[in-house]
Amino acid sequence: MPGYEPVDLSAVCNAGVDALGGEPGNVPLGRVDLRGLPFLIGPERASPERCFLLPGVPTPVGIGRPARRVIVAHRLLEPGAPAGHAAGRTVAEYVFHLAGGEAATVPIRERFEIQVVPPGWGRLPFLAVTDTSDHSLPRFEGSWGAAGERLAEHAMGWPAGYFLWCWENPHPDRAVERIEFIPRGPRFIVAGITTSDVDEHPFVRTPARPVRLVAKDGRGGVFDVTVDRGVAAYPQPLSGEDDRAGWGATEGTSAYTSIAALPSATIAVRRDDDELGRVRWGDVARDGRADAGRVSLELAESGRNWVHVSVIDDETGRPVPCRVHFRSAQGIPYQPHGHHNHVTQNLGSWHYDVGGDVRLGQRSYAYIDGTCQGWLPRGDVVVDVARGFEYEPLRQAVRIEPGQRDLTLRIRRVADLASEGWWSGDSHVHFLSTPGAQLEQRGEDLRVVNVLQTQWGVLFTNTEEFSGQPSVVDGGGYVTYIGQENRQHMLGHMVLWGLTEPVMPWCSDGPDEAELGGALDATLSDWADRTHAQGGTVVAAHFPNPNGEPAVLVATGRADAVEMLAQSDDATREYYRYLNSGYRLPLVGGTDKMSSAVPVGLYRTYARLDEEFSYEAWCRAVRSGRTFLSGGPLVTLSVDEREPGDTVELSGPGTVSVHATVRSIFPLRCLEVVRNGEVVATADANGGRHAEISEELRIDGNSWIACRAFGADYHLDEWGRRVFAHTSPVYVACGGDWTMTDPEGIRYIRTIVEGARDYVRHTAVRRSDQVTTHHHGEANHLAWLQRPFDEALRALDERSRE
Repeated sequence: MPGYEPVDLSAVCNAGVDALGGEPGNVPLGRVDLRGLPFLIGPERASPERCFLLPGVPTPVGIGRPARRVIVAHRLLEPGAPAGHAAGRTVAEYVFHLAGGEAATVPIRERFEIQVVPPGWGRLPFLAVTDTSDHSLPRFEGSWGAAGERLAEHAMGWPAGYFLWCWENPHPDRAVERIEFIPRGPRFIVAGITTSDVDEHPFVRTPARPVRLVAKDGRGGVFDVTVDRGVAAYPQPLSGEDDRAGWGATEGTSAYTSIAALPSATIAVRRDDDELGRVRWGDVARDGRADAGRVSLELAESGRNWVHVSVIDDETGRPVPCRVHFRSAQGIPYQPHGHHNHVTQNLGSWHYDVGGDVRLGQRSYAYIDGTCQGWLPRGDVVVDVARGFEYEPLRQAVRIEPGQRDLTLRIRRVADLASEGWWSGDSHVHFLSTPGAQLEQRGEDLRVVNVLQTQWGVLFTNTEEFSGQPSVVDGGGYVTYIGQENRQHMLGHMVLWGLTEPVMPWCSDGPDEAELGGALDATLSDWADRTHAQGGTVVAAHFPNPNGEPAVLVATGRADAVEMLAQSDDATREYYRYLNSGYRLPLVGGTDKMSSAVPVGLYRTYARLDEEFSYEAWCRAVRSGRTFLSGGPLVTLSVDEREPGDTVELSGPGTVSVHATVRSIFPLRCLEVVRNGEVVATADANGGRHAEISEELRIDGNSWIACRAFGADYHLDEWGRRVFAHTSPVYVACGGDWTMTDPEGIRYIRTIVEGARDYVRHTAVRRSDQVTTHHHGEANHLAWLQRPFDEALRALDERSRE
């Protein structure tokens, strides 16, 4: 059967590994495969003493067999002087003697057919290849020091001992009788020779082609593909049945990889530890499809074009920032150049590789400024385009014809809340740079992004981003501000907006927030006071947890708003408990984005401005309570024509007119009106995109009224957040000033404050006053720490008396 056959050189070997000089390392010896090709380096039983031919005089080696090609594993032992500047110098002549008496003489030149090992970075030979193939890095494990390199996914094959050079017989019908190695200067070794009578070049010269993998048992899982004479990328799962235009897809059972291989190569497919089958690559390439035992392989591309894409706003006719996803009819992604087909290879991405792309379930999207370019497959292509909650997601099938170089897509705005006075923002984002945040927020039509510096043990993030002023783009229509999230694992986390100077320390009292062995050096109340002193805004982060000092912030009026990152019954009940206890608390939405598995603004704040948009105006609107949070639905609420944050004043018990609406690009379940924590009106949406409530509500005492909307689905971000929206309240004062006091709620809040104070007194680590000068400058640190807790308890006592 035709194939590759090594030549036994053991009879002419005259040198060992010591000829390599220095530390030869673990060079391949004996019967080995180099780039999937068989070689015999020295005798069958590896011998480091006699394993190489080191020609000192012309040396003939008998071959005596037909050969279309001859592959030589060799290595230059001493580079030209000066080092690296002898490219093209003749090292030897290899004379191939053919049957019939004809001979072919080939000059072997430094940096062309041969080179030293290691060659030095950037000095690989032009006409020879390394003895190892390019390869994928370990997919799920590796050393800590290789974590950054792992993101590259693949690495270049570096010579283990030799370079491989191929000679092509000009008369493939004639046998090669012998090869004569004639030295012409510097020393070199010949380690092995292999002949081939296969009609293929022994080094892969065709690019990788996408291949779809379908297991016959219908199961998915993590596939693994190996190629003996070529390379294969990590197999990645394709999308499943839950496939949402512009908003992600779940994982399906089929997968795909990209393979570049010789026709004679064997492709092996495994799932976990189970081999599903093997197949010859030439069969797949010839027929476009081949069965390999319990799995089939299907070629998934017939050609490709480099295409320039523009995404146009249907109304303005101008390119619009957005996020895009392109895939073939078989589901294989073709993302714009510079973007990932699979963000972080579908693994977790906390803190690294964050920005420019986002992954929702199994689908990755690229943020673009309205234009992009890259490869698209010829034939049918499916395009998804999305831009926040105010544009209809686009799913469009297009056809890429041979020679096509341009593609224009159009998306349509279905709501313009800014024109209605409502400006969107994300309260809570980590790790993005300012330019990265601006790219993504424009792509999500998100007017404000608060990127937060913070501390994670000894890791400080976004330190270099702080400027103390807003960064604006598009004429001021989009704003990024670098703030802080100050954190303590027991007392709580808080978001600080609009800082003009840092509020330090950022975190306190040990992990997960501060450094190992840290002490309690600050309180949330202190951070809040220093923020307010510079005109900033204080938000209780991911309310109510960690559930300690946020109770103090609310009771003492230090919290300007509370933040909800995802809909949960626990968070909603806690929020209602504080409202029922008489605290006017604006509600904001944010993502706490820490990876590329959540888009900025997936939960966002809409703030109602009655002045020209600016970051400062947006913060003022939040503090006044003119807000709603949205995880997709766009809600409106009026009570006697007053909006969230306002107070309706009644002379006594009576009725108010409530009007609530919701519109959404996502299917909806229902719209609800809530009074004092109880649902008092509902409109079922039944999967539609709109609902409305108009009710006359009886008011018998001071009250608050809000509305909320529930989607029919959950988002496919890493948290699985619900499609949801909730307004801040409209307050109804019945016969006087608005105030409410729920004795049970006050008792609960008091319990939390007392517990947090006990933590400060008895559990938290404190530095000795005798050897410490604190940032606050007071001599009694414990008294300073517990002061805001005592203030909160006095305020709660006063509220109870009222």
